[in-house]
Amino acid sequence: MLLGAQLRRLREAADISAEKAGYEIRASRSKISRIETGRVGLKIRDIEDLLTLYSVTDPQDRSRILDLARQSSTPDWWTKYGDLMPGWFESYLGLESAAETIRNFQVQFIPGLFQTEDYARAVIRLGHQAAPAEEIERRVRLRLERQELLSRSDPPRVWVIMDEAVLRRPHGGPAVMRDQFRHLLDAGRLPRVTLQLVPFSHGGHAAASGSFSILRFAERDLPDVVYIEHLTSAVYLDQRPDVEHYLEVFHQLSGEALTPAATLTFIEQVADQI
Repeated sequence: MLLGAQLRRLREAADISAEKAGYEIRASRSKISRIETGRVGLKIRDIEDLLTLYSVTDPQDRSRILDLARQSSTPDWWTKYGDLMPGWFESYLGLESAAETIRNFQVQFIPGLFQTEDYARAVIRLGHQAAPAEEIERRVRLRLERQELLSRSDPPRVWVIMDEAVLRRPHGGPAVMRDQFRHLLDAGRLPRVTLQLVPFSHGGHAAASGSFSILRFAERDLPDVVYIEHLTSAVYLDQRPDVEHYLEVFHQLSGEALTPAATLTFIEQVADQI
Protein backbone atom coordinates (compact mmCIF):
# COMPACT_ATOMS: atom_id res chain seq x y z
CA MET A 1 0.00 0.00 0.00
CA LEU A 2 2.79 2.42 0.88
CA LEU A 3 4.65 1.65 -2.34
CA GLY A 4 1.47 2.15 -4.37
CA ALA A 5 0.64 5.42 -2.61
CA GLN A 6 4.11 6.80 -3.30
CA LEU A 7 3.94 5.77 -6.95
CA ARG A 8 0.55 7.50 -7.25
CA ARG A 9 1.94 10.68 -5.70
CA LEU A 10 4.89 10.65 -8.11
CA ARG A 11 2.60 10.06 -11.11
CA GLU A 12 0.28 12.89 -10.16
CA ALA A 13 3.21 15.23 -9.50
CA ALA A 14 4.49 14.46 -13.01
CA ASP A 15 0.97 15.11 -14.41
CA ILE A 16 0.87 11.72 -16.11
CA SER A 17 -2.39 9.84 -16.63
CA ALA A 18 -2.95 6.31 -15.40
CA GLU A 19 -3.49 5.27 -19.04
CA LYS A 20 -0.05 6.54 -20.04
CA ALA A 21 1.60 4.91 -17.03
CA GLY A 22 -0.09 1.62 -17.89
CA TYR A 23 1.06 1.83 -21.51
CA GLU A 24 4.65 2.33 -20.32
CA ILE A 25 4.68 -1.02 -18.52
CA ARG A 26 2.37 -2.86 -20.95
CA ALA A 27 -0.56 -2.79 -18.51
CA SER A 28 -4.07 -1.36 -18.33
CA ARG A 29 -5.32 1.69 -16.50
CA SER A 30 -7.16 -0.58 -14.06
CA LYS A 31 -3.93 -2.40 -13.21
CA ILE A 32 -2.26 0.93 -12.40
CA SER A 33 -5.20 1.63 -10.08
CA ARG A 34 -4.74 -1.74 -8.37
CA ILE A 35 -1.02 -1.11 -8.03
CA GLU A 36 -1.57 2.32 -6.50
CA THR A 37 -4.04 0.95 -3.95
CA GLY A 38 -1.70 -1.86 -2.96
CA ARG A 39 -3.82 -4.69 -4.33
CA VAL A 40 -1.17 -6.08 -6.69
CA GLY A 41 2.59 -5.98 -6.81
CA LEU A 42 5.05 -4.89 -9.49
CA LYS A 43 8.23 -6.24 -10.99
CA ILE A 44 11.35 -4.23 -10.21
CA ARG A 45 11.87 -3.59 -13.94
CA ASP A 46 8.39 -2.07 -14.23
CA ILE A 47 8.97 0.17 -11.23
CA GLU A 48 12.23 1.38 -12.76
CA ASP A 49 10.35 2.19 -15.99
CA LEU A 50 7.68 4.12 -14.09
CA LEU A 51 10.25 6.09 -12.10
CA THR A 52 11.93 7.07 -15.37
CA LEU A 53 8.55 8.08 -16.83
CA TYR A 54 7.85 10.16 -13.71
CA SER A 55 11.23 11.90 -14.07
CA VAL A 56 12.58 10.48 -10.83
CA THR A 57 16.28 10.57 -11.67
CA ASP A 58 17.94 11.16 -8.30
CA PRO A 59 19.76 7.90 -7.37
CA GLN A 60 18.77 8.14 -3.70
CA ASP A 61 15.09 8.68 -4.50
CA ARG A 62 15.08 5.78 -6.93
CA SER A 63 16.91 3.54 -4.46
CA ARG A 64 14.42 4.36 -1.69
CA ILE A 65 11.44 3.36 -3.86
CA LEU A 66 13.13 0.23 -5.16
CA ASP A 67 14.09 -0.85 -1.62
CA LEU A 68 10.46 -0.42 -0.60
CA ALA A 69 9.42 -2.58 -3.56
CA ARG A 70 11.83 -5.34 -2.51
CA GLN A 71 10.51 -5.21 1.06
CA SER A 72 6.91 -5.46 -0.18
CA SER A 73 7.72 -8.71 -1.99
CA THR A 74 9.19 -10.37 1.13
CA PRO A 75 6.85 -13.07 2.51
CA ASP A 76 5.16 -12.06 5.78
CA TRP A 77 5.02 -14.31 8.86
CA TRP A 78 1.38 -15.23 8.22
CA THR A 79 1.99 -16.67 4.75
CA LYS A 80 2.50 -20.11 6.35
CA TYR A 81 -1.18 -19.93 7.33
CA GLY A 82 -2.30 -18.98 3.82
CA ASP A 83 -4.34 -22.15 3.40
CA LEU A 84 -6.47 -21.17 6.42
CA MET A 85 -7.16 -17.56 5.54
CA PRO A 86 -9.29 -15.84 2.91
CA GLY A 87 -7.53 -13.05 1.06
CA TRP A 88 -9.59 -10.36 2.72
CA PHE A 89 -8.32 -11.34 6.17
CA GLU A 90 -4.73 -11.65 5.00
CA SER A 91 -5.01 -8.02 3.90
CA TYR A 92 -6.14 -7.07 7.39
CA LEU A 93 -3.11 -8.73 8.99
CA GLY A 94 -0.88 -6.61 6.79
CA LEU A 95 -2.71 -3.45 7.85
CA GLU A 96 -2.70 -4.43 11.52
CA SER A 97 1.03 -5.14 11.54
CA ALA A 98 1.77 -1.77 9.92
CA ALA A 99 -0.65 0.37 11.94
CA GLU A 100 0.53 3.05 14.34
CA THR A 101 -2.89 3.23 16.04
CA ILE A 102 -5.64 0.59 16.20
CA ARG A 103 -9.10 1.59 17.41
CA ASN A 104 -11.50 -1.30 17.85
CA PHE A 105 -15.11 -1.67 18.98
CA GLN A 106 -16.35 -5.14 19.96
CA VAL A 107 -19.89 -6.32 20.64
CA GLN A 108 -19.40 -10.07 21.20
CA PHE A 109 -15.83 -11.31 21.71
CA ILE A 110 -12.68 -10.26 23.53
CA PRO A 111 -10.51 -8.64 20.83
CA GLY A 112 -8.21 -11.14 19.12
CA LEU A 113 -5.11 -9.24 20.25
CA PHE A 114 -6.04 -9.92 23.89
CA GLN A 115 -7.42 -13.46 23.75
CA THR A 116 -5.85 -16.25 25.78
CA GLU A 117 -5.06 -19.56 24.08
CA ASP A 118 -8.02 -21.40 25.63
CA TYR A 119 -10.48 -18.58 24.99
CA ALA A 120 -9.29 -18.31 21.37
CA ARG A 121 -9.71 -22.07 20.92
CA ALA A 122 -13.30 -21.93 22.22
CA VAL A 123 -14.20 -19.00 19.98
CA ILE A 124 -12.56 -20.50 16.89
CA ARG A 125 -14.46 -23.75 17.37
CA LEU A 126 -17.73 -21.80 17.19
CA GLY A 127 -16.99 -20.72 13.65
CA HIS A 128 -15.30 -23.94 12.47
CA GLN A 129 -17.28 -26.72 14.08
CA ALA A 130 -16.49 -29.25 11.34
CA ALA A 131 -12.75 -28.51 11.24
CA PRO A 132 -10.30 -31.20 12.39
CA ALA A 133 -8.38 -30.63 15.63
CA GLU A 134 -5.12 -29.94 13.79
CA GLU A 135 -6.72 -27.09 11.84
CA ILE A 136 -8.22 -25.61 15.02
CA GLU A 137 -4.79 -25.61 16.66
CA ARG A 138 -3.18 -23.89 13.68
CA ARG A 139 -5.87 -21.21 13.78
CA VAL A 140 -5.16 -20.72 17.48
CA ARG A 141 -1.44 -20.36 16.76
CA LEU A 142 -2.19 -17.79 14.08
CA ARG A 143 -4.22 -15.72 16.53
CA LEU A 144 -1.54 -15.91 19.22
CA GLU A 145 1.22 -14.95 16.78
CA ARG A 146 -0.78 -11.82 15.88
CA GLN A 147 -0.40 -10.72 19.49
CA GLU A 148 3.37 -10.51 19.21
CA LEU A 149 3.03 -7.01 17.77
CA LEU A 150 2.10 -5.86 21.30
CA SER A 151 5.57 -6.84 22.58
CA ARG A 152 7.50 -5.14 19.76
CA SER A 153 9.90 -2.34 20.61
CA ASP A 154 7.46 0.00 18.82
CA PRO A 155 4.00 -1.46 19.54
CA PRO A 156 0.94 0.24 18.10
CA ARG A 157 -1.36 2.33 20.24
CA VAL A 158 -4.41 0.09 20.83
CA TRP A 159 -7.70 1.60 22.02
CA VAL A 160 -10.52 -0.89 22.52
CA ILE A 161 -14.13 -0.19 23.49
CA MET A 162 -16.28 -3.22 24.37
CA ASP A 163 -19.96 -3.76 24.93
CA GLU A 164 -20.63 -5.43 28.29
CA ALA A 165 -21.91 -8.46 26.36
CA VAL A 166 -18.28 -9.26 25.57
CA LEU A 167 -17.71 -10.06 29.24
CA ARG A 168 -21.02 -11.80 29.81
CA ARG A 169 -20.75 -14.41 27.05
CA PRO A 170 -18.99 -17.46 28.55
CA HIS A 171 -16.63 -19.24 26.16
CA GLY A 172 -14.82 -22.36 27.31
CA GLY A 173 -16.23 -22.48 30.85
CA PRO A 174 -15.60 -20.62 34.12
CA ALA A 175 -11.89 -21.45 34.42
CA VAL A 176 -11.20 -20.23 30.87
CA MET A 177 -13.13 -17.01 31.49
CA ARG A 178 -11.34 -16.30 34.79
CA ASP A 179 -7.98 -16.73 33.07
CA GLN A 180 -9.17 -14.55 30.19
CA PHE A 181 -10.25 -11.77 32.53
CA ARG A 182 -6.87 -11.83 34.29
CA HIS A 183 -5.16 -11.58 30.93
CA LEU A 184 -7.44 -8.74 29.84
CA LEU A 185 -6.68 -6.83 33.05
CA ASP A 186 -2.94 -7.22 32.42
CA ALA A 187 -3.41 -5.97 28.85
CA GLY A 188 -5.39 -2.98 30.08
CA ARG A 189 -2.43 -1.90 32.21
CA LEU A 190 0.03 -1.86 29.30
CA PRO A 191 1.27 1.67 28.58
CA ARG A 192 0.00 1.79 24.99
CA VAL A 193 -3.34 0.05 25.57
CA THR A 194 -6.62 1.70 26.54
CA LEU A 195 -9.68 -0.38 27.45
CA GLN A 196 -13.19 0.99 27.89
CA LEU A 197 -16.51 -0.73 28.40
CA VAL A 198 -20.09 0.35 27.65
CA PRO A 199 -22.25 -1.18 30.43
CA PHE A 200 -25.75 -2.50 29.89
CA SER A 201 -26.98 0.18 32.30
CA HIS A 202 -26.19 2.81 29.69
CA GLY A 203 -28.87 1.43 27.37
CA GLY A 204 -28.31 1.70 23.62
CA HIS A 205 -25.15 3.13 22.12
CA ALA A 206 -23.88 4.69 18.89
CA ALA A 207 -22.48 1.48 17.37
CA ALA A 208 -25.31 -0.97 17.91
CA SER A 209 -24.89 -2.13 14.30
CA GLY A 210 -21.73 -4.10 15.03
CA SER A 211 -17.97 -4.34 15.56
CA PHE A 212 -15.40 -2.37 13.55
CA SER A 213 -11.77 -1.30 13.59
CA ILE A 214 -10.07 1.92 12.49
CA LEU A 215 -6.39 1.71 11.60
CA ARG A 216 -4.06 4.70 11.31
CA PHE A 217 -0.53 4.66 9.91
CA ALA A 218 2.56 6.76 10.52
CA GLU A 219 3.26 7.19 6.80
CA ARG A 220 1.58 10.31 5.47
CA ASP A 221 0.87 8.61 2.13
CA LEU A 222 -1.45 6.06 3.72
CA PRO A 223 -5.05 6.95 4.58
CA ASP A 224 -6.86 5.70 7.66
CA VAL A 225 -8.73 2.46 6.98
CA VAL A 226 -11.99 1.24 8.52
CA TYR A 227 -12.30 -2.56 8.66
CA ILE A 228 -15.68 -4.27 9.07
CA GLU A 229 -15.73 -8.06 9.10
CA HIS A 230 -18.66 -10.25 8.05
CA LEU A 231 -19.06 -14.03 8.11
CA THR A 232 -17.66 -14.62 4.63
CA SER A 233 -16.12 -11.29 3.65
CA ALA A 234 -14.94 -7.93 4.92
CA VAL A 235 -15.31 -4.28 3.95
CA TYR A 236 -12.41 -1.83 3.82
CA LEU A 237 -13.28 1.88 3.79
CA ASP A 238 -10.65 4.55 3.21
CA GLN A 239 -12.65 7.45 1.78
CA ARG A 240 -12.41 10.38 4.16
CA PRO A 241 -16.18 10.88 4.74
CA ASP A 242 -16.57 7.20 5.70
CA VAL A 243 -13.56 7.25 8.00
CA GLU A 244 -14.72 10.49 9.64
CA HIS A 245 -18.13 8.95 10.32
CA TYR A 246 -16.63 5.94 12.09
CA LEU A 247 -14.19 8.12 14.03
CA GLU A 248 -17.12 10.23 15.21
CA VAL A 249 -19.00 7.09 16.31
CA PHE A 250 -15.92 5.77 18.10
CA HIS A 251 -15.38 8.99 20.02
CA GLN A 252 -19.07 9.11 20.90
CA LEU A 253 -18.75 5.56 22.24
CA SER A 254 -15.74 6.63 24.29
CA GLY A 255 -17.83 9.33 25.91
CA GLU A 256 -20.62 6.85 26.68
CA ALA A 257 -18.25 4.18 28.05
CA LEU A 258 -16.72 3.82 31.50
CA THR A 259 -13.32 5.42 31.98
CA PRO A 260 -10.31 3.11 31.59
CA ALA A 261 -9.84 2.91 35.37
CA ALA A 262 -13.54 2.19 35.96
CA THR A 263 -13.44 -0.40 33.17
CA LEU A 264 -10.67 -2.36 34.89
CA THR A 265 -12.63 -2.25 38.15
CA PHE A 266 -15.74 -3.49 36.32
CA ILE A 267 -13.81 -6.40 34.76
CA GLU A 268 -12.49 -7.36 38.22
CA GLN A 269 -16.04 -7.37 39.60
CA VAL A 270 -17.32 -9.58 36.78
CA ALA A 271 -14.39 -11.95 37.28
CA ASP A 272 -15.24 -12.25 40.97
CA GLN A 273 -18.78 -13.33 40.05
CA ILE A 274 -17.64 -16.41 38.12
